[in-house]
Amino acid sequence: MWRAETAERVGALAAAGKRVGLATVLVGDDPASDVYVRGKHAAAEAAGIQSFDHRLGSSATQAEVNAVVDRLNADPEVDGFIVQLPLPEGFDPGLVVERIDPRKDADGLHPFNLGRITLDAPAPRPATPSGILRLLDHHEIEVRGRSVVIVGRSSLVGRPLSIMMSGRERNATVTLAHTGTRDLASVTRGAEILVVAAGQPGMIGREHVSPGAVVIDVGTTRVDGRLRGDVRFDEVAEIAGAITPVPGGVGPMTIAGLLANTVWLAGG
Repeated sequence: MWRAETAERVGALAAAGKRVGLATVLVGDDPASDVYVRGKHAAAEAAGIQSFDHRLGSSATQAEVNAVVDRLNADPEVDGFIVQLPLPEGFDPGLVVERIDPRKDADGLHPFNLGRITLDAPAPRPATPSGILRLLDHHEIEVRGRSVVIVGRSSLVGRPLSIMMSGRERNATVTLAHTGTRDLASVTRGAEILVVAAGQPGMIGREHVSPGAVVIDVGTTRVDGRLRGDVRFDEVAEIAGAITPVPGGVGPMTIAGLLANTVWLAGG
């Protein structure tokens, strides 16, 4: 598996005298973000990556967040780091992400790195799209030449995934839809592979899916204390050829992508 490959690369770097370091920055006290960050640190430590946890309270200012980012940019022990998104209200996440040194961008979300993926140039790939592609590879689901519909156009998932899947390596025919798409069901029913990353719990049902289609649910919205996906799992599972659950589907692959990026940034 991907994490085992990453751990092997970490070990090879350690044998050469290089220890890999990953840092996270968490702002505020959102319980879901806290769970995600703790999961990332546990996975990093399991892979042999040293882990640095930076936390700022809900009263933190943009200047204080910027200062932490600047320190991590300059820290030789940190090969890659992330600022956990979403940030509390009042922050400009775009400014924070742009402040990260592209050479330490473990999430692969800096505009410089996103630009490089459009050119098929070496760069850390956005963690969730990378995880989705590895998930498809692991289950031997062919992408080349197939019709792919992605619902959601965020810079975290939808847009970069559409570029990565339509590139020469994957060669899929990609349609990028969203919550404003007219007659969404008629678009999604044309998908052999349907990826849903709109952040709208339960928006995709049986009527949106062609029998036998592969359905990948990226949605993770907390409703009444539980994580819910964008797909109504039980009814879609009856007709889909394959479907990912929430939680437990794409989420662990996102963390694996983050670790892989960090090792790549470290030179492994």
